[in-house]
Amino acid sequence: MTIDVAAAERFVHANARLLDRHRLAALRGRSADPVLTALRAYRNPDGGFGHALEPDVRTPDSETTCALHALEVLAEVGALGDDMVAPTVDWLAANDVDGGVPFVLPGAAAYPHGPWMVPTPGGSHLTFGVVGVLAAVDLGHPWIARATEWCWDKLERPDELNAYWVKYALVFLDAVADAARATAVIDRFRPLLDEHGSVPVPGGTADERLTALTLSPHPGSRSRALFTDYQLEVDLDRLERGQHEDGGWTFDWLGWSPGNRRSGEES
Repeated sequence: MTIDVAAAERFVHANARLLDRHRLAALRGRSADPVLTALRAYRNPDGGFGHALEPDVRTPDSETTCALHALEVLAEVGALGDDMVAPTVDWLAANDVDGGVPFVLPGAAAYPHGPWMVPTPGGSHLTFGVVGVLAAVDLGHPWIARATEWCWDKLERPDELNAYWVKYALVFLDAVADAARATAVIDRFRPLLDEHGSVPVPGGTADERLTALTLSPHPGSRSRALFTDYQLEVDLDRLERGQHEDGGWTFDWLGWSPGNRRSGEES
């Protein structure tokens, strides 16, 4: 596989948000402090995050998708000990609905948002993502234990999980402390995958699916047991073919806003 990494970095510098340019710099060995400074600009007084940190929901108010993305960024730069984390968990706990956190809060409807970013009943797949990220740090927060049990309960019925539930369930299962239990549950996901190791996205575009590398991006993770070497090689080849001359990639989901489509690309 040959990816033009230099071209990809130029694409980030030419097109990405300040936050994401700082993330690239941190990946290249520079200080993570500018990442934290940029991330704080998305933070609200209630401890949550908004302001389109998750670009598909553009409310200034705090949203669960934004909270998850903030925690992912903090984990990426090794900053889960930062003082932003505990208030974020407090905010998530305050928005608990049944042990899990909602997908979208009702107030988002008043602002531009992707057509799929609408409230759904009960806790959402984002709970798996949040608990999976927080598994790397011992906060001792009571809500984390409650949310962890919520996740295990949902995993009793893996055949009921669709694409994004599968993706975030694997984040949880890759990170949760009980490795034996997680490995046993991961094996029950096999019937949900097609012959390519991917899962179609219900209600998405005609070809929208979560591929092997999207479902299990990290070598050596527990979830990699679901995929053959051949499936991963095919997906890596697809990634290589998908790089454009400007160094970037496009996506297969609905481009609902001109701001999230590639320059000159048809909607």
